[in-house]
Amino acid sequence: MISQALFFYFAGMTVLSAIVAIAAPNLVFSALSLLVTFIHIAGLYILLHAEFVAAVQIIVYAGAILVLYLFVLMLFNPKEESQGHGAPFYLHQQFPYAIFLGIVLCGLMILAAFRTEILGQKGTPPSANITMVTQGLPALGNTQTIGNALYTDFIFPFEMASFILLVALIGSILLAGRHLERKK
Repeated sequence: MISQALFFYFAGMTVLSAIVAIAAPNLVFSALSLLVTFIHIAGLYILLHAEFVAAVQIIVYAGAILVLYLFVLMLFNPKEESQGHGAPFYLHQQFPYAIFLGIVLCGLMILAAFRTEILGQKGTPPSANITMVTQGLPALGNTQTIGNALYTDFIFPFEMASFILLVALIGSILLAGRHLERKK
């Protein structure tokens, strides 16, 4: 009963803060409501017993990505970039299209939930945990299972992703350096 109440709280706050993040006329309020959205999504992950994913959600999204958004917002002057010159958000030209696409996407999600039997399906532990428990060995936790999979089966894609990020970082530093040399 308590988990259902917490689920409805986290889900409701996630949806409401996401709507505020989209509809807020002030960019800083929008970023702060995005922070509230990220934190409540982490709460949903905790209810799903995915503590590692919840911690990554807080550290990566609520920490790093949101700070990056705020830095980008501080580069622009929000007073110069008025949204529709003071018109309410529902008077923009894209608003009817956004409502239509929102209704279509909600319908598709409901259809997918009924077609894949998500509504009646119960979660099961990973197969590695089942065999370990049946053999009398202690079951692995979420973090250890993710770490084992990441550093054994998926070590090459993991290292390639880090190499691609390193190349992108070096390339952006070189491009920024050339841009600074031209200004001088």
